[in-house]
Amino acid sequence: MGAPHNTKRYGELWPEYRIQYGLEILEHLKHKVIISGGWAWHFMSETGHMEYKHAHDHKDIDIFVTKENVAEVVMLLQQKGFSKVWTRYDHLPSEENFRRYEKTVETETGKTHRITIDFFERSDLDTIEVNGFTIPEPQILLSFYRNIHSSDKCWAVMAAKRLLDHNIDPVGHPELSKIPE
Repeated sequence: MGAPHNTKRYGELWPEYRIQYGLEILEHLKHKVIISGGWAWHFMSETGHMEYKHAHDHKDIDIFVTKENVAEVVMLLQQKGFSKVWTRYDHLPSEENFRRYEKTVETETGKTHRITIDFFERSDLDTIEVNGFTIPEPQILLSFYRNIHSSDKCWAVMAAKRLLDHNIDPVGHPELSKIPE
C-alpha cells in the first residue's frame, strides 16, 4: 500500500511528455489490452482534467492482456521499441503471469524518459469502455490495490471508494481529479 501523501506537494503536475508518451503507446494498444492502475483512473476522469501527480499514478502503465492477445501485444511492443526487462517478480508464481517492458525516449528538452509497462496476463476481468479504452470495472479496479497496484492513496482511488460506498458511479466524476479539501 502507498505511503501517505505529503499534502504540501498537492498541486504538482505530471510533466506533459509523460502523459504524451503514455497516450501514444496506449493508442496503439487500446484494442488489445485492458488498461489498469493510474491510467484507468485517468480515462475515467473528466476530459481535459489537470494531470496532478497525486490524482493518478502515471509512473508506469499497467495493462492486462488476455491469452489470445499476448503474442500480438508483445510483438507490437517490440515493434514500438520496447524490450522485456527482468524483475525480481519474474520467478514468482502468479495467476497474472507478470512481465515488464520498457523503452527509453528522448524528450524535446534532451532529457531521457523511461516508459514502463507492467503487463499482466488475465482473461477473467469484467470491464467497461471509457473514452475508447477498456478498463476494469471500478469496483474490480479498486480490489487490485490489495495485491497488484500500490498507489491506494491517489485521490482517484480514495474518491472512487467514497463514491461507490454511496452508490455513485465514479466514471466521469470530477472528484477523480480534484485536490481533496
